[in-house]
Amino acid sequence: MRYESPATTKEACTLLAKEKGTAFVLAGGTDLLVKMKAGMVEPDLVVDIKRIKGMRDIKKSASGFVIGAATPNAALSENAALLKAWPGVVEAAQLIGSKQVQGRSTMAGNLCNASPAADSVPALVAAGAKVVIASPKGKRKLAVEDVPAGVGRTVLKKGEIIEAIELPAKKPKSGDAYLRFIPRSEMDIAVVSCAVNLTIDGKGVITDARVSLGAVATTVLLVKDAAKAIIGTKLDDAAKAKLAAAASAACRPIDDKRGTVEFRTEVAGVLARRAAEIAYARAGGK
Repeated sequence: MRYESPATTKEACTLLAKEKGTAFVLAGGTDLLVKMKAGMVEPDLVVDIKRIKGMRDIKKSASGFVIGAATPNAALSENAALLKAWPGVVEAAQLIGSKQVQGRSTMAGNLCNASPAADSVPALVAAGAKVVIASPKGKRKLAVEDVPAGVGRTVLKKGEIIEAIELPAKKPKSGDAYLRFIPRSEMDIAVVSCAVNLTIDGKGVITDARVSLGAVATTVLLVKDAAKAIIGTKLDDAAKAKLAAAASAACRPIDDKRGTVEFRTEVAGVLARRAAEIAYARAGGK
């Protein structure tokens, strides 16, 4: 196995593109190193991106935030501006593993691991986040929800890496929230998860919304019908009932030892209601 630690994104992409064997990117390593130790993967090449300038930075601008792909999740909660603008995204990242794991794990790695139960991904989808994808030929942007192609698979091509995650600027009178159900109190994988991001006007009427679900299909879902159910309302009981019904209707879960199809379908609706209530309150709604 070869280990490389390039100084530029272009160099990293070139190494990955030219490798004839199996190549992996090392950001935090909390997924990759576990798989290597378990014998699930045997890389011919590991490309560590942490030395690349900007990969561990959080930058704020008028258009929002740019979070480097190797930025540890622990750093997100230490950024006051990011925490104020996107509390749901930060809270989702804080649920990934233990405190020790959060010191290494990254949202980009969580996304590229392509688990439907990834905690940070539904929150990023609800926020309307995009990724900056670099390759030897240049760069392109893609919505977060379009990155996973299935369980353990992404749309990234050979030689491509995620360079950064872009979060839009927070709109006035908007709020987001992320909730999940797990059998234990912490350090578990989501059986069902939901993120809601919404904006209200001066009268408390929801003018825009995004709702996403995790662990109920092969990829994280952006549920447009759930968002439509609450737009134009003040999140009254009728609106929340329609929201829950739309969230449940979008589910395509499986039966496994952690939850049944029926359970996941019902809980998706419950979490959608609760997450919407939190997001609405954070937006200033009453």
